[in-house]
Amino acid sequence: MSDTCPDPAPAAPNYRKAAYLTSAAKVSQCPPDAGWEVAFAGRSNAGKSSAINSLTGNSKLAKTSRTPGRTQLLNFFELSEQQRLVDLPGYGFAKVPLAVKREWTKQLENYLQQRQCLRGLILLMDVRHPLQPFDQQMLDWALAATMPVHILLTKADKLKKGPATSTLLKVRAQLEAHRDLVSVQLFSALKHSGHEQLLAVLNSWLTDTGPVEVMEAKN
Repeated sequence: MSDTCPDPAPAAPNYRKAAYLTSAAKVSQCPPDAGWEVAFAGRSNAGKSSAINSLTGNSKLAKTSRTPGRTQLLNFFELSEQQRLVDLPGYGFAKVPLAVKREWTKQLENYLQQRQCLRGLILLMDVRHPLQPFDQQMLDWALAATMPVHILLTKADKLKKGPATSTLLKVRAQLEAHRDLVSVQLFSALKHSGHEQLLAVLNSWLTDTGPVEVMEAKN
């Protein structure tokens, strides 16, 4: 553990007051590396922006696109002066040049491994296609940085309850070895279901100093 502690943790934020802060094309353009930050990551069309909009009750906060890979910026949303949500670029873009894919792969890895104020990663996967190679790569990066990960199996409304629950249990079993850092839940932005569990995770990360202390000790 680090001998130096960050500022006292703030109270749980009011997600309904979330507001767009800024966008960054590179990690070097991000806001100052201070405070409490949680990032949302996932394959293109996994439902990142929809999840953020559902969580905050603002359908226009995070821009959604029908074209995979359209958003290639780190988008920051302010919850308070010290707390932020970050919408990371969708990975696995289908129609962008290889050089662009490589650059964003580099930026995503740099962000996950270098951002000291990052408290945890919300990793979104379509419940019908979980744990694809790119998802595993994101998990590997996060785990290498001792970064807590909470997986949202999105679009749960696309499956009946039985198959959705079966997928949830299967994913949990596959990640059992990392249960100290990885948790999993079902989520539907369309039905606004899964908020309570997601909020519990976000609040624990955005009001706690533990993850940053672990990262500092590892560096």
